[in-house]
Amino acid sequence: MNHFIARSAMRRAVAGATPRCYAATALRTRVFPPAPGVQVEGFTAALQRMMSSGAEPTSSPPPSAAKAAKSSELPPEKGGEVVSSYWGISRPKVTREDGTEWPWNCFMPWETYAADVSIDLHKHHVPKTFIDKLAFRTVKLLRIPTDVFFKRRYGCRAMMLETVAAVPGMVGGMLLHLRSLRKFQQSGGWIKALLEEAENERMHLMTMVELVKPKWYERLLVLTVQGVFFNGFFVIYLLSPKMAHRVVGYLEEEAVHSYTEFLKDIDSGAIENIAAPAIAIDYWRLPKTATLKDVITVIRADEAHHRDVNHFASDIHYQGKELREAPAPVGYH
Repeated sequence: MNHFIARSAMRRAVAGATPRCYAATALRTRVFPPAPGVQVEGFTAALQRMMSSGAEPTSSPPPSAAKAAKSSELPPEKGGEVVSSYWGISRPKVTREDGTEWPWNCFMPWETYAADVSIDLHKHHVPKTFIDKLAFRTVKLLRIPTDVFFKRRYGCRAMMLETVAAVPGMVGGMLLHLRSLRKFQQSGGWIKALLEEAENERMHLMTMVELVKPKWYERLLVLTVQGVFFNGFFVIYLLSPKMAHRVVGYLEEEAVHSYTEFLKDIDSGAIENIAAPAIAIDYWRLPKTATLKDVITVIRADEAHHRDVNHFASDIHYQGKELREAPAPVGYH
């Protein structure tokens, strides 16, 4: 009898300690990251099964939990990657006008345009004031090392030029944005216009990278030049926006000159007039048969428009006004 009572008491003790044993086992379990080649989602599902079996060894997860876990994953994408849909965010399907799928993530169809190539190639702002002369001489000084390093390799020169040309619009747009927040003022559209300019210059770079494969030392040079130019231009814009925009105006004048020389080498046969990259055809709405000459022509037109916008912005400051007092040329690529 005593033996029977002792065995019953032992069974009850063991049954009562079981949940604690499972909990302790789950806490003591060491979790290692998945091995190379093992999908994270599969590892997570296995971990969930292990934890659920430890906490509730005799029961299965409720149907609602299983449904939620299933809805938290999307089917594998191209390349075997699985993207989590926990936040329920996904890009809507974007197509071209002909119904084909839009292949680019760096820009959308509504951001494309047909460039206005009717520009004045010889338009120049004659420096008259001290600030104008200082801006003009600064740009001419910056051109010397570029001419020495790249000479007539206009593809590499253009690539370097675009990494610099995309900085001023971003700096100006950022500072105007912060000023608008501080002073509770609208910007007259200039924030959008300057950021639009920066984005346009970045697309120039994306196009040139397709045409010119930069070498390691050219990439290193880009890092150095961009670091110095960004900080220098940031200080100049804080101290004198009129000088900052004038500097950009003169930089764009040099860009127009460089692309004109680029086109001369294409016409002379020194540079092969290859087919235009697909990204350029879609961005500038060029015909499918477009060539490198067509691409350089529309890029040069963009640079001429940026030249006009920045000289215009500098003139507004010279008149003692703020940019917000004049309508910004939004969409003027």
